[in-house]
Amino acid sequence: MSNSSVVIIDYKMGNLRSVQKAFEKIGCNAIVSNDTETILKANKLVLPGVGAFKDGMKHLTDLNLISILNQKVLEEKTPILGICLGMQLFSKKSYEYGETQGLGWIDAEVVKFEFNIQNLKIPHVGWNEVYQENENILFTNIKDKHDFYFVHSFYFKPNEDVTIGTTEYGFEFTSVVNKDNIFATQFHPEKSQSAGLQLLKNFMEL
Repeated sequence: MSNSSVVIIDYKMGNLRSVQKAFEKIGCNAIVSNDTETILKANKLVLPGVGAFKDGMKHLTDLNLISILNQKVLEEKTPILGICLGMQLFSKKSYEYGETQGLGWIDAEVVKFEFNIQNLKIPHVGWNEVYQENENILFTNIKDKHDFYFVHSFYFKPNEDVTIGTTEYGFEFTSVVNKDNIFATQFHPEKSQSAGLQLLKNFMEL
């Protein structure tokens, strides 16, 4: 494998092909796999995902991926990018369909949007601005308050200082995080046109 090998973790959640195609657009040959050897060789990892938190954790468990991900991310410090559900799985727990333990890499919980404002629908779907709270390599050549594409009913609520981007939807919530080699976005870079592709490029150039 080349030095820039990126593996998109296939745990049967969401459209992995659209993420793979986005990497291809920036000239990166991303592999979709849940094979242990392939993951072990990767220089970068991506955990995308659409769907319920409980299902995501069940699939990671059933495919025996949790210990290898812990090894790669926590011990070997391999850079990883979580997308949407992938970001949420980095938390300690979620309250979607009851309480479910997450990977626990970030001290955070995943909670449902609740509003008193009538015109805000759940899920939060569509384009919304990301405010860059801190300078970060992930934001290189992306202007502040750029729009990205969101689809989610639950949001990531960190209890430690990892937030690098926020978004307003009824209130301000965390939409981008970075903790050491762990990066994540609540929005979908692969659906966010040129700015989304730039963010993936920035991740690959870490």
